[in-house]
Amino acid sequence: MSTFSKTGLFYWWVALVVIVLDQATKLLVVHNIGYQETVPLLPCLSLVHVYNTGAAFSFLARGGGWQTYLFIAIALAALAIIAVALKRTDRSRTAIGVSLAMVAGGAVGNVIDRVCYNHVIDFILFYVQGVFTYPAFNVADCGICIGAGMMVIYSLFFDRDDSRKDDSQRENGNGQ
Repeated sequence: MSTFSKTGLFYWWVALVVIVLDQATKLLVVHNIGYQETVPLLPCLSLVHVYNTGAAFSFLARGGGWQTYLFIAIALAALAIIAVALKRTDRSRTAIGVSLAMVAGGAVGNVIDRVCYNHVIDFILFYVQGVFTYPAFNVADCGICIGAGMMVIYSLFFDRDDSRKDDSQRENGNGQ
């Protein structure tokens, strides 16, 4: 394992990639698509330039402004917890490190928007014409969801194998 991986720096690079992709795509949307304008890409996918002052699914979007500070505080607290978790995570558990880094990158991407604009810029819109429209989202949201999904999948399907190995090593007197 390289020094880069041993120090955990790799995971912060993953977070930085999510942040840069998020901010770059948002700038492209802001400079090329008018506010609330929709650009169809596929029969079920469009780009749309919208703002979200709330959290997921516009939760608390009509809060009058105080919610921005709440969401920033929650994101900063989550980042502190993620930093500690990354420091404590065994470097051989790459999936957990990458998933935490993706969540961190997504959180920072949306915090940047909240601090700079007092709202989050969303632009990806999935829908089934006349049946269903998923709320618009962005690359930061993708990082958060993919990272959280990776953690759940790892915990459900892979972490159990690791804990069984630990248990069998203890039973055999090979682990402490």
